[in-house]
Amino acid sequence: MRSTPMAAAKTERLLNLVIALLSTRRALSKAAIRDKVAPYREAANTEAFERMFERDKDELREMGIPLVTEDLDGFFEDEPGYRIDRHEYSLPDLPMTPEQLSLLALAGRTWSEASLGGIAVRALRKLESVAPEDGEADEESGGLDRIEAGVRTSEPAFESVRAAVVATRPIRFTYRRPRGASAKRHVQPWGIAAWHGHWYLTGHDLDRGEPRVFRLDRIVGPVTAAGAPGSYDIPEEHDPRAVVASSLATGEPVPARLRVRPGRGHVLRRRAQAVETRPERSTDVWDVLEVTGSDLSSFADEIVGYGADVVVDAPPELRDAVVDRLRAVLAVHEGAR
Repeated sequence: MRSTPMAAAKTERLLNLVIALLSTRRALSKAAIRDKVAPYREAANTEAFERMFERDKDELREMGIPLVTEDLDGFFEDEPGYRIDRHEYSLPDLPMTPEQLSLLALAGRTWSEASLGGIAVRALRKLESVAPEDGEADEESGGLDRIEAGVRTSEPAFESVRAAVVATRPIRFTYRRPRGASAKRHVQPWGIAAWHGHWYLTGHDLDRGEPRVFRLDRIVGPVTAAGAPGSYDIPEEHDPRAVVASSLATGEPVPARLRVRPGRGHVLRRRAQAVETRPERSTDVWDVLEVTGSDLSSFADEIVGYGADVVVDAPPELRDAVVDRLRAVLAVHEGAR
């Protein structure tokens, strides 16, 4: 199965198709499926719909979902119908520990403020219905209702861009460059990824004839449709996060020695080549990590995001870059008073 341009967006469309095929006891015709699944209804014509549906149908089967094809009419075999075999699709009872339920709840609430919020809420309700008794859950995991996490999508362009990715629909927007100048862009959106506190769109810039990356908070004004849904294909192996990381890496890798407060900087800890943890009775409030960043600028941006929980010991140029960014933030806040 090919990699998705955006896991949440792709899942949303396929999930709608699965729901439509599970909610009926009789096989559905292509026309009925098109009527029930919103992205199919928005397709420019029958050919575009069928191309999108065939791709999604193949992906469901590759995922192991038992999609069955049946004849709708016993006398005429030219009109196939589709349904999901409920018996094959259903799972046996899955006993879960309080810790496992808590992790699933955390995953669901991560998208509580994004486009899959409604789906996540319904999933959490099902989780809560099979949760252990109150006392057991509270003692061992703190209860599902105590877990909070969020991926905030405050950028005004997020929902429009996300919908375009799902529908594989070209868009137009005004984009503000880092130095302040703005320009019109005509893009085939491929995916969305979060990277170091910002959301990015990856896609094919039709005016420039090459793949590009756009930061969503630099999109000015409305995002408008500039073509029909399903009018292009996303590259098979496209990985939005990898593309964003590569596009922002403009220099040489930077090995660094960082001091990190215990319990903080988990992303840095996972990437660390070496970690010196403080002794249990030590008065030192820092762990020491050796981490390599992709380049000086992006590494400094990442470290700044941890605030006072991460301090750069070496190299000096990385420490200076972090200090410069913190001073710039301080100057902005002092000027706003």
